[in-house]
Amino acid sequence: MSAADFLFAPEVQKLLMISYAAPDQPRSSSELAQRSKLAPDDVARTLEHLVGSGILQRHKPEAEEAETFSIDRAFIFHDELRSIALKSFAAAEPVRAMLRAKFKGSVVRAFVLGEDKDGTLELLVVHGQSIPDEATMAAACQKLSKNIHRHLKVHVISNARFNGLTLRDALMPKPAALEIIKLGDTKAQLPVERGGLLQSAKKKLATLARPSA
Repeated sequence: MSAADFLFAPEVQKLLMISYAAPDQPRSSSELAQRSKLAPDDVARTLEHLVGSGILQRHKPEAEEAETFSIDRAFIFHDELRSIALKSFAAAEPVRAMLRAKFKGSVVRAFVLGEDKDGTLELLVVHGQSIPDEATMAAACQKLSKNIHRHLKVHVISNARFNGLTLRDALMPKPAALEIIKLGDTKAQLPVERGGLLQSAKKKLATLARPSA
């Protein structure tokens, strides 16, 4: 198995998703098995690979406590792997899948703006003609938060508001932001602009005023 295949194996993704959600919080093998819903043998085997690769570090138990594992920040590719995790299996992909499944008729664009030191993800959701139901969005984000073990801070704005953002606006996506839903990725329709409505009305009036043959 190549290094890339190993890193993106389902078992590795699930354990890293949990570990990167709280990189400084050691977890036992049994807790990781419970959270990831993997078989204990699969967890134990994967943990040995991750520790041997330097991605995770092992913490020796005290007294009758079980040994635990956490992210090793000294790993030479820690920053790169953390970035990959954020942009793929640990955050972006689950958020993208949720928005496409539940809000494909309303969301036209979406961004992961970044994360704070506690691992909270800040999301920007841009809606089109249809506005996502607030309660449904809150429930979906709460469920997703539990699944990926990260807190979510979500901003929902209109497409007109998004187009009016300036570089000074806090919600303006920075170069490091990740666009997870682009225009055309969903079935959501962009709202008709005022100018478009006026133009359409003028055409209808012109047609009505035209003398019949």
